[in-house]
Amino acid sequence: MIFGNIKTTTKAVMAAMLISSSASLSSAFVTPTTSFGQVSSVSASSNNGKVNIRPTSFLRMVDTTEDEIAKLRAAAAKAREEANALSKELGKEIVDDSAGKASKGPIVKERTASEVLSLISDVNFGDGDATFQNEKLDSLVESGDISLWKSAAKSTSTALRTFPVTLNFLEMRSDGKLTGESLGVTNSDKDVNLNDFKDATLIVTGVSTVAGVASLAFLPENIGATFCYFFAVIPILFLGIGSTAPGLIAGAIVSTRGGSEDEATMQERVCCHEAAHFLCGYLSGLPVKSYEINDLGYPCVEFHPSSENTAINGQREFTNEEIAALTVVAMSGSVAEAIKFGQAKGGENDLLLLDSFLRRSKEFIGAAKQQDLTRWGALASYNILKENMGKYEKLVDAFKQKKSVAQCISVIEGSK
Repeated sequence: MIFGNIKTTTKAVMAAMLISSSASLSSAFVTPTTSFGQVSSVSASSNNGKVNIRPTSFLRMVDTTEDEIAKLRAAAAKAREEANALSKELGKEIVDDSAGKASKGPIVKERTASEVLSLISDVNFGDGDATFQNEKLDSLVESGDISLWKSAAKSTSTALRTFPVTLNFLEMRSDGKLTGESLGVTNSDKDVNLNDFKDATLIVTGVSTVAGVASLAFLPENIGATFCYFFAVIPILFLGIGSTAPGLIAGAIVSTRGGSEDEATMQERVCCHEAAHFLCGYLSGLPVKSYEINDLGYPCVEFHPSSENTAINGQREFTNEEIAALTVVAMSGSVAEAIKFGQAKGGENDLLLLDSFLRRSKEFIGAAKQQDLTRWGALASYNILKENMGKYEKLVDAFKQKKSVAQCISVIEGSK
């Protein structure tokens, strides 16, 4: 519109000059009005039948307009930069439409589950070959045969860009389903806390002491001494187990309260937990490392922390993007439990594994940032599960039926 007005003004000036020349006037002044204001004067004179135009004020007006346009463009560019910086802090990104028009992605083909299964039939997910899995699935995305592999990193709503998240913000954005209590971040009456461990330690020590003294007092000398040594070792063993595998002690404490679930509920919980891991891991682009049947008879999935062998073999530290993906996958199981049952119970090992990955981060992650990152991972996995709830529910059924990795992927990618 701006350049169109300039062109219109120039034509008006030329027309006025021609009219002035044909009337045999020695000079004329024309003052057309444009959207930029009024041109003060444009002079013309006749010299041997030729018209000489001297648009002095008009040229100054055009120069001023071009300066204003340049200033507006600079201001717009600065505003875009500030908007992009703010969006990244909030975990979102402004997409440049012009770039999208310049490079169109592949046309996604609608595939059924059986067709997807046929396309990935040559992938042996059991051998844990991360590089081959990544290359194969990437090629299928490029050809448009599948679309959800690594889609979490590309989505504007579930993009894997971290930002600080408080417990109040997490609860608000998850409709109250994700709280410190439901995720096991804070203690509740049903949780095992430090005081429970202290009480258990005192009870074990006290009972062992009484039993040892009673052995020396009431049993024959040699037999009593043997039992006394045995009871003296029990508190040491208890402390050793508590320091290396506190989950075992916690489980024993919970079982004494009568808080154990029936087998059907536990199986449902395990399938929901593992299906969430599988969906978030696949959408985050993590190759499958193992897929085995657990003690309850249902599949459990484990992912490679990266698709690159240098990271898998510990030859380099994890990037921020890799840490973000690992955090989402680690928290997804507990989030799924909280959504389904209102309380997560199976996330201890996931958090321990995540802690080992955070120690290998390229960027130092302190205690405060770990808490922010963990809460962000819970929110990101919640968004992924919510946006793909139909796929997730089908995947839970697939886990109940103990389907293979390829069949689970076909459930995610297939249209039917």
